[in-house]
Amino acid sequence: MKSERPATHQKALQVNLDHGKYGVFAEIGAGQEVARWFFRVGGAAGTIAKTMSAYDMTISDAIYGPSKRYVSRERLQKMLDHEYGLLSERLQEKRGSNTRFFVFADTVTAGSFTRPGEGQGWMGIRLQTQPGAAPSEIIIHVRMLDRENLQQQETLGIMGVNLVYGAHFLHSQPEEFIASLMDGLTPERVDVDMIKFSGPDFEKLDNRLMSLQLVQKGLTNAAMFNADGEVVQAAEVLYKKAILVERGSFRPVTKTTLDMLQCALSQLVQEPQVQGEEVVVLLEMTLKNLTDGGVIDHQDFLERVDMLSSLGKTVLISNYFEYHRLAAYFFRYTKQLIGVTMGVPTLKALFEEKYYADLDGGILEAFGRLFRNGLRLYVYPFQDPTSGSILTAGNLRVESHLRHLYAYLLENQFILGLRDYNEAYLPIFSRDALQKIKDGDPKWEDMVPAKVAKVIKERKLMGLKAS
Repeated sequence: MKSERPATHQKALQVNLDHGKYGVFAEIGAGQEVARWFFRVGGAAGTIAKTMSAYDMTISDAIYGPSKRYVSRERLQKMLDHEYGLLSERLQEKRGSNTRFFVFADTVTAGSFTRPGEGQGWMGIRLQTQPGAAPSEIIIHVRMLDRENLQQQETLGIMGVNLVYGAHFLHSQPEEFIASLMDGLTPERVDVDMIKFSGPDFEKLDNRLMSLQLVQKGLTNAAMFNADGEVVQAAEVLYKKAILVERGSFRPVTKTTLDMLQCALSQLVQEPQVQGEEVVVLLEMTLKNLTDGGVIDHQDFLERVDMLSSLGKTVLISNYFEYHRLAAYFFRYTKQLIGVTMGVPTLKALFEEKYYADLDGGILEAFGRLFRNGLRLYVYPFQDPTSGSILTAGNLRVESHLRHLYAYLLENQFILGLRDYNEAYLPIFSRDALQKIKDGDPKWEDMVPAKVAKVIKERKLMGLKAS
């Protein structure tokens, strides 16, 4: 049986009592809440070389150099670079042969009397796991969800201790490390929506899998990475941008997948409020899309991501089964137009009231949340495999008592049928392409984009047998 991890007090004390490590705490924005734990438990003289808190922007710039934003990944990296450089320069000769150096830094904004609400910020640690070794690094982005400033400061302190402790004692167990970040906390108090491991100790670690772990383990409901596999924080990508998202299993990506996306993008960019603006295009997989028999196959996940990366797409992993919850996630970052593209079967399922039993207002409340900022649904047609008839947003029939609601959404262009689609792609389904790949039927190559076919063949993805 796995033993319980120590509480915050014990974690801080355990770090202090290990005299093989020595480091710096640099904190900006909400007090020295992390360093305070290590002073409070005793034995800090064996751990802390220096604490730093450069609150004034002019002073902070003089020390770390200017940044476009003070609460940003850029500022955090400058803090880690500067403080680690000084620590090594001043103590390497004296202690470098028997000491593992580290620097913890955070730059955050917490709620206050003048600006109530949630806080957010960046935290990171750069550390040696052996004396004299090149350092490795872990950075995270956190949202502090408590309403009161004092509670946000408490959350920050606990999260910082968890990060320092985990980096030193759990760095070789990344999944355990990620779970440990929530020790003493709950998802109602804090959200960790980005994590990145780098350096020699994490060379074999795939940060895309670590992003998936954040969602799987309940540290956040959504995580994101770009086509290069670089993990990104949502605000870095979505802030004040128009957004187009397509949800799917992408197992594999088909020509239909891309036709749906391209048709939706062509219509979205013609909207008056979007013309001339940058549009962020996302392909989203929910945990439900990834789960098979209650289990997520990590290799299968990476194979799907590799296919999407070959197309230059940014990937969103989420636990937002309901579309109105996905919309609320986007509304947090932008007031620009949001488009969601889907097929007719998904649109039909959207009108099944059983999915909204947990809401007091049922389907009306869900749709009020979904469409409240003018969100658009761009709907791709469906061809019945038996009859060959084509269902569109215009001729879809929903339950009789919901027809007026559907007509209202259609007439007011909250729901839009896609134009100029390629009818030849309508009979293509991912499940059929996947089966042909597994069966060794070469016809699968006609069902997927050329770049995707190339990746599948080169890497033997999706169960493709070696020829």
